[in-house]
Amino acid sequence: MIPYISLEQRETIFNLYKSGISPDIIALQMDLNEKDVIAIINETNSYKTNKRNSKKRQRDAPLLSGLYLDTIVNVDLAIKQAQSRIWQALKVKPQFNISMEETQNILESYEGSKVTFVILYIDLVESTRLSMMLPINRLATIIQAFTQEMSMLIEAYGGYVLKYVGDAILAFFVVPDYDKESFKTNAYLPCLNAVNCACSMIKVNREGINPILNQNDYPELKVRIGIDIGENVVVQYGWDTYNRNGKVIMKKAHLDALGYTINITTKMTGLAKPDQIVIGQMVYDLLDESQKLDFESLSVNPYMWNYVSDYAGGSIYDLYGSINKKFDVHYNSVNNH
Repeated sequence: MIPYISLEQRETIFNLYKSGISPDIIALQMDLNEKDVIAIINETNSYKTNKRNSKKRQRDAPLLSGLYLDTIVNVDLAIKQAQSRIWQALKVKPQFNISMEETQNILESYEGSKVTFVILYIDLVESTRLSMMLPINRLATIIQAFTQEMSMLIEAYGGYVLKYVGDAILAFFVVPDYDKESFKTNAYLPCLNAVNCACSMIKVNREGINPILNQNDYPELKVRIGIDIGENVVVQYGWDTYNRNGKVIMKKAHLDALGYTINITTKMTGLAKPDQIVIGQMVYDLLDESQKLDFESLSVNPYMWNYVSDYAGGSIYDLYGSINKKFDVHYNSVNNH
């Protein structure tokens, strides 16, 4: 009989084994019998396989990405809370309480496979100028507080932060498994949630963050946001290692997503004007006619944008930019959805 081993220790044994360490070395390091280590590895492997298969079967199940969340998110409350947190960050100390654990859990269910994500990329405008204007500690305070507010909105709209890139955030919204016939049905709500999230980001930044910055002699912040949809692959990049008293107590695979959609979304974000959202042709085509009125076709120099897409029939992939006046009242057309 295998002696009692905590779930944490079992995870550590399995991760050490996956990283290439042999059972005899693991047994020596963990002060266990080699046969017990092998049995634990086999049991854990069987459990994870069943869990992974179960997750794959459940991918079509409604998640937050299958709900229309703009009617649930209270943007006015988010503005008031942002004002309070920004004031506290400037007067006391910024706190960053966003965990990446849920992101890693979601990616784990798609590890090594292709998955369709709606990608959202938000970037601060003229951040280089900000870094030249402000002392590094004041700049860090602003970026940290801003990033937390945007991350909380992403979570509220059913999205996940994939990574932080300096003062930018790369996020994704999961599209349930689909075939060509059901693509529009399954992709509609994740796209709509991402667009609504972007609208709320601009509104919270304008009405929540900037007024407090103005009161404290900080420059206002403006953002650019890009959104597109496409296939990605989830891959492992190394390990997150947890130590205690100088010893490794747990190793967990660090997962990331790769795909052309991420590169394209990042590039289209750079084409946006301050406080503008740029969406790709696939996202635009999924919107209702009333929602499309809030966007206009972008005429972009082909030297700056020459992405040819199969979706566009081998032609240049069209981009659409938000009409800035729509942010005076939060996305009126979708509130009538």
